[in-house]
Amino acid sequence: MSEWAEVEEPADKPPANLWDRLRTDPLRAPEHVALAAAEYHGPAALVWADRRRRLYKADPQTLAQMARRRHVNLASVEGAATGVGGFITVVPDLVGLAWIQSRLVFFVAAAFGFDPLDRMRPAELLVLNGLYDSPGEARAALDGMGVTVAESWVGGRLTRDEAITLKLAKMVGKSSGKKLAGRLIPGFAIAFNSVANRRDTNALAKRAIKFYGG
Repeated sequence: MSEWAEVEEPADKPPANLWDRLRTDPLRAPEHVALAAAEYHGPAALVWADRRRRLYKADPQTLAQMARRRHVNLASVEGAATGVGGFITVVPDLVGLAWIQSRLVFFVAAAFGFDPLDRMRPAELLVLNGLYDSPGEARAALDGMGVTVAESWVGGRLTRDEAITLKLAKMVGKSSGKKLAGRLIPGFAIAFNSVANRRDTNALAKRAIKFYGG
């Protein structure tokens, strides 16, 4: 079976307003990624899945595997592109990877017939990332953000970037010191990021397929 022009749906870069949210409230970086993903990836996933079903009569498992392959490749390319600068590019790398991985989950959900616009999708994303034990708990945290989010980050830039790094590293499956260390060495990080991003995104895809596909 052909790939059916899987490259037709580009993974848009993280929007500027997401970066603003991350700088303002770095301690809840994963939650901000999840909410932005619902806003941007939900509609894209809905269109993608509907089009594939109409044009190719693809079954859910086939669609899910298409989404997995597409996003694993995107994650690998993103890792290589941001591995040039080592520490300097570690935050953009993690934000970019989190953005691609969040898109993956919405596309897999849509592949199995789950409404990607449903308010539980971002909550399920956080559960699949291992940040919450249940979708209900994650949704409650997301619902409370509008009330409790800090007006602004009061620490310095380095401290802020460190907070974003630690939070997003856990979200994308790179919370161990060894996994982070390889991303900090300029040049070496090109190959390291590419391989690691592919591996971690593929693992997330398998969890998402099991979660939505049974």
